[in-house]
Order: sequence, then C-alpha cells, then structure tokens
Amino acid sequence: MALYFGTFNPMHAGHLAILDYLRRKAFDEVCMVVSPESPFKKGGAGTADERLAAVREKVARLCPDVTVSDIEFHLPKPNYTINTLRALQQQEPDTEFVIAMGADNIAGIEGWREWEEIVNNYEIWVYPRKGFYVKRKCKKLRVRYLEDAQLVNISSTQIRAGKADKDLML
Repeated sequence: MALYFGTFNPMHAGHLAILDYLRRKAFDEVCMVVSPESPFKKGGAGTADERLAAVREKVARLCPDVTVSDIEFHLPKPNYTINTLRALQQQEPDTEFVIAMGADNIAGIEGWREWEEIVNNYEIWVYPRKGFYVKRKCKKLRVRYLEDAQLVNISSTQIRAGKADKDLML
C-alpha cells in the first residue's frame, strides 16, 4: 500500500498527479495520510479538521479509489512520520507500506525524527518537484526517483501566497 503523507494545505492538482501516478503505475491501494500539523510548518489556511474534510471531499469526488486516513489526528503531538508508520504497522502487521513523497521532502529528510529507520525499513518513491534536484541523493539513499512522473508546477505555499496558477488549484 502506498502512503502519501501531508498537510495538504490546500490540496491541489500536483497532489492529484501523484495519486494518479501511484494508482496507474503500481498500487492497488493508495492512502493519503492527512497531518493535522507538520512539525516543520506552522499555521496555514483553515483548521486541521477543515483541511481533513476538504481532502476527503476532493478525494471522494476526484479519486474515489484512494482512501484518506486521519490516524495522525489520534496520535500524540507533534506528528512524526516514524510514529505514524509504527502505528499503521501495528494496525496492519502484514501490510507492506511504501511511502510516496515529493522531492522537497527527500531533500530535507535528514531533519526528520528517526529518518534512518524510515529510509532503511520502507521503500520510498520520490516525486519530482521543480527546484529540487535530488536524483543523486535518491541514489545514495536507495530510494526510487520517479523520473517518468508528470511534473506539475504548483505548491500549497504558492496557493496560500496567492502566486499559484489558478488552473492547477482545486
């Protein structure tokens, strides 16, 4: 099962492109794990519950075969990916989880709590992002860089700053 973590603040066409890639290329099951708050980001548009509801609505409408998890809403704060992975593995001990992330995340993964355990114990698929040239790093960490994935030039940060292409917003 592919796990796609994020605050999705807000969800946009780039997120949909990743979901589409995962479903088309390899996975019968894809799950978006919505984080109430990233340890690396503070604030943003709407409350965590509003973002979760928005993601659920958009996924139900645009990608009905993808599930949305609120597990991080029920775990101790701050939310660290390693803690979520351990909780999910405990709930589903026979499931092999693959983590999907953008190149911006792999670029800073050494700042994550217990990142070596994540890299050593989970397959990671890295989606390209403009401005993040991480192929060499992916090779070094033995993670899969998705060279054939469609590059969608948008970010939630651009949307919140009012600098995003309106056609790529949902």
